Parts: sequence; structure tokens; C-alpha cells
Amino acid sequence: MFFLAPVILTVLISFTSMDVVGLKWEWNWGENYIRMLNDRWSRKILFNTLFYVFTTLACFNVGMALVLSILTTHVHDKVGSVFRALWLLPRITPSTVYAVMWLWATAPYPFGLWNWLLVNLGIVKGKGIPFLGYSFVELFGLKIVQWPWVIIVLVNGFVGASFGMIIFTSAIKSIPVDFINAAKVDGASTWQTVRHVILPLIKWPILFVTAYQTLSLLTSYEYILLVTNGGPGFYTTEVWALYSYHRAFEQYAGYMEFGYGAALSSVLVAIGLIAAVVYWKVFKFRELMIEPKIEVL
Repeated sequence: MFFLAPVILTVLISFTSMDVVGLKWEWNWGENYIRMLNDRWSRKILFNTLFYVFTTLACFNVGMALVLSILTTHVHDKVGSVFRALWLLPRITPSTVYAVMWLWATAPYPFGLWNWLLVNLGIVKGKGIPFLGYSFVELFGLKIVQWPWVIIVLVNGFVGASFGMIIFTSAIKSIPVDFINAAKVDGASTWQTVRHVILPLIKWPILFVTAYQTLSLLTSYEYILLVTNGGPGFYTTEVWALYSYHRAFEQYAGYMEFGYGAALSSVLVAIGLIAAVVYWKVFKFRELMIEPKIEVL
């Protein structure tokens, strides 16, 4: 009920021209969705959203989380516990404090930590790299990706990786030690043990974190709002959820389009539902819920 009521209300508002002037329920029957199709920025923002979700998911929320969990379970238990506790600091730090720390780190020379180090080490000159400006990561003279996107993925990734790290660590520690010892007796290396024993046994946690974090990233915009606010310029790092927020609650001269913002949100809900169904079918989550056929006497 607490989930369905806001969704139904949002969908209803999406079929109106409701704005900050009067808050009237003036039905326009789909004009917001037609406008969305003709919106010159909607395709760019959709691409931004897909890039943000899959890059952060692969590099951090699943990829880095898996690496961290494997590494910290292959060292002394106390050392691993301390490292995981330190990695959790970004998640438990207030969002505004965490964002301000990143803004300080990426500021121009001499105020920003990274540029201060780069300039004093002689790696770059002047005010350093404009991490949150119009600049690109270049490789062999080719422009790979804009620096603001790198910062956004890092900001979100260091927080997002902690969730998967805890889930994967718990799953690895639940593996019977006899399986690991048997692999070692058979002459398996650490990499072979990880590949052929650990990863197959934690398949379900990996699939769960992948599905959950995909849906979480689709609706995530908090750190983007605090660090770049969708900039620099026109929608460089704007994602769908942030675009919906901007249209509904934050526009020039205080003009707010609740109807159009609700339509954007409704599309995001639909994308999330489709992704959930696809994950349910492709990852075969139903098998995870089936009771084992082995009877305990």
C-alpha cells in the first residue's frame, strides 16, 4: 500500500498539466509523454543513465565489491575486518559531507587535493586538471570519457561497492572450509580455487546484488545532484531521475512542472519493472525460492 499509493498518484499526475501555479488537476491525456518523445534532451539523458548504471555496476557495485570480498577473505581475518570497516566509512558518512570532501579533492590548484599533488609532482601545470569541467580522459591522443563522469562513477562507486562487499563476504565465509581444503589438496592455485570453487558457490548472491544494484542505480541521483548538479553545461552528467527532479522541483525562476516531472518518473518506474522482470527470468530467481527435494529424516 505504501508503495502502490505513491506510484498510482504519480501516474495520475503525469496525465495532468499540474504546475506550481494553482496546483490544478487539468487533464492533458498523454501530452507529457508526447512532449517527452520530442524533448531534444531526453535521448541524451537516457544514454547518460544507461552509461552511469552499467559503468558503476560493472566497475564498483559488483566488480569492485567482488574483488574486495575475495581479497579480504584471503588475508588475516582481523586485517580483512578492519579494511571492510574502513571501506564502509563513505556509506555511513552524511551525503553532504561526503560530497563536499569530493568537491575539495577535485577543486583546481591550489585548493584541491588531487591537483595540488599533481602540480607539485610536476605531472600537470597551471591549475591542474578541471575534473568537474569540460575536460576528457585521453589515451594515446584519443578522448575516452569526460572527467566529470569519472568523478561521478567514483563518488557513487565507493559507496555502492560496500553493499556488495558485505553480501559477498558473508557468502564466501559460509562456504564449508572442506571445499577449499579439498581444492588445495588437489593442487589448485588460489586463482583456480576462486574460479572453480568460490565463484560458482556464490552465484546467487552475485545475481541478487546485480539485480538489486541495477534498480538502485536507476533511481539514484543524490550524489550527482550534490557534486555536479547534472553539469557542467547542458545535461553532461544528468540522469533520468535527476532530470525528473529538476523538472518537477527545481527550474529557473521557480517554475515547477509537476505533471511533466511525474511523467518522467512514471517512465523510470516502467523501466525498473521491466528490468526486474528480465532479471527474474534471465537469472532464474524462481529456482532460488524452490524448496530442496532432499527430505530430512
